[in-house]
Amino acid sequence: MPNLHLFEGFGVELEYMIVEADTLKVLPVTDQVLKLFHGEFIDEIENGAISWSNELALHVIELKTNGPAKSLAGLADQFAENVRQINKMLKPLGGKLMPTAMHPFMDPDSEMKIWPHERNEIYEKYNSIFNCKGHGWSNLQSIHLNLPFGNDEEFGRLHAAIRILLPILPALAASSPIQDGIYSGLKDTRLSVYQRNQERVPEITGRVIPEAVFTQQDYEEKILKRTYDAIAPYDPEGTLQEEWLNSRGAIARFERNAIEIRVLDIQECPAADMAILALIVEVLKLMIDEAWIPFKEQQQWHEDDLFAILKTCIEFGDAASIHNQAYLKIFQLEQAHAPVMEIWKTMINKAKPNLAEKDLAILALIIEQGNLSTRIYKALGVNLERSLVLKVYGQLAKCLEDNQVFTLQSPE
Repeated sequence: MPNLHLFEGFGVELEYMIVEADTLKVLPVTDQVLKLFHGEFIDEIENGAISWSNELALHVIELKTNGPAKSLAGLADQFAENVRQINKMLKPLGGKLMPTAMHPFMDPDSEMKIWPHERNEIYEKYNSIFNCKGHGWSNLQSIHLNLPFGNDEEFGRLHAAIRILLPILPALAASSPIQDGIYSGLKDTRLSVYQRNQERVPEITGRVIPEAVFTQQDYEEKILKRTYDAIAPYDPEGTLQEEWLNSRGAIARFERNAIEIRVLDIQECPAADMAILALIVEVLKLMIDEAWIPFKEQQQWHEDDLFAILKTCIEFGDAASIHNQAYLKIFQLEQAHAPVMEIWKTMINKAKPNLAEKDLAILALIIEQGNLSTRIYKALGVNLERSLVLKVYGQLAKCLEDNQVFTLQSPE
């Protein structure tokens, strides 16, 4: 099969929690769902255009495109139909799917169960090195977007553009304001715990923002080899020495000639996920076409400078203020500092002609009412009573079932 070129295909992965329908406690039955569909315990099944698969935690199920989709259009409906199908299968088990990037009151120490079946040796190896009973392993759900490249030049241009965009993605997509039943003080708690979950081998995650490398040879030497060398003392069998070991916020998958973006929190429904992905794709197209700055200038950004912006967006999300004037100038913002959502408004306006009306409506709601973390915070208020948390997250689960965006006027 020939390599796809830039934006000729899209791989999308959505992760959801399985919870008890009445209490919303995590329900570790992903293996039972897959067995009900397939007839035996298996780690992945195909359901037409969408595949279902396991993750490390037994209460998390992943839905993904069954190979590259030619377009993002229509994917929201396809994912939504699979969500409804899984919910029907979960009903006799007393469960349902719940969105957002972190469970608000899961206790990983007592509730975490690792996938026990096919490919379990990979998860057990991770567990032996990092101890996966923690939020950074067992309580985080995200969207992954895979974008293809056809050759080394396309890889370099795509990698450069993605690196520029990564730091401000949490402002748009954060959905994890609560951990252990209290506000964490961060809009994107998932990314915060994610960046620390492999501190024992820091080369695996790096600075989350990948290093400034723009050829396959440089990437393999400066990122992958360093990562493999660092894990080797803990993994003498080489179980983990694969491209997926690299846990930066965007990782190159040369085995399938794609870059996988991993910094996005899962949203409340596929329609919201696809609206955000559609915007990202159109902005990356503009960046690669040098609509804002030339490729050579994109290459010059160091990961430390981009990571500083990312940290601000992890903490403050859509309320972040960007003080890096050089970064603001990329988007023709000449002031000393600017709200991060001003950057997103600029990009939405530029990408608007190529965005569907339904996606623009969802993006407008995010701009007006805030990202999902902000909307959750506004719906809950300052004092987190468990009954109110259950009510709001129950509404979010209903949004997922109905493929509807969560608004501050959501019905009870």
